[in-house]
Amino acid sequence: MPMFIAGFQKTSLLDYPEKIACIVFTNGCHFTCGYCHNPELFEAKEPVLTVPAFFEFLNTRHGKLDGVVITGGEPTLQKDLFEFIKQIKSMGFCVKLDTNGSNYQILNSLISENLLDYIAMDIKAPFGKYAQITGMKENFVEAELFNIKKSINLIMNSGIDYEFRTTVVKSQLSYSDFDKIGKMIKGAKKYYLQKFVPSKILDKRLSNEKTYSNFEMNEICAKLKHYVDFAGYR
Repeated sequence: MPMFIAGFQKTSLLDYPEKIACIVFTNGCHFTCGYCHNPELFEAKEPVLTVPAFFEFLNTRHGKLDGVVITGGEPTLQKDLFEFIKQIKSMGFCVKLDTNGSNYQILNSLISENLLDYIAMDIKAPFGKYAQITGMKENFVEAELFNIKKSINLIMNSGIDYEFRTTVVKSQLSYSDFDKIGKMIKGAKKYYLQKFVPSKILDKRLSNEKTYSNFEMNEICAKLKHYVDFAGYR
């Protein structure tokens, strides 16, 4: 099955650190985080762009783009992901992958084949809250968390540039939860807190929820710096 491109952005200056990139959004995800800001990717019936059309576009962007961000949804669910990335790399572009880290084997293979230049992995919560926040099926919790733990370790020891990040809904994550997350990723290079924005989200019941203030974010980041080299918020 070819890559299902459910969304596409021609240019971004923000999504790939220090690079100009285009963004490919894949459809589907096995998590149902209520704050997900791409709910349309769960229901996409037709791709917005064919794979051949994407590569025709990319062929016109030599010297204008540095790389491609592949995000979702969860890109590692795409059967044709390897061939898609190989073709991007063969054209001389860098690849950044956004992932929830639950498909350890796929991630390990991508890294082993030198197909990734930057990885951004979402840390949804302390392990004890993962099922609650992601909607993870109870009979898969143990296996999913095992893979997520392995992915964290894999990324930190991959030699590839990376970041961990967490979308912050104040009612879901307490100050002590960030202490637990800090211990989960102890020794990491970069960890970003992402402010929850209550617009275009998967679960409309979160529409009135809030994130932490800038002052509170700074307090949390100060505590996180006991565990990681850099902690900041967006």
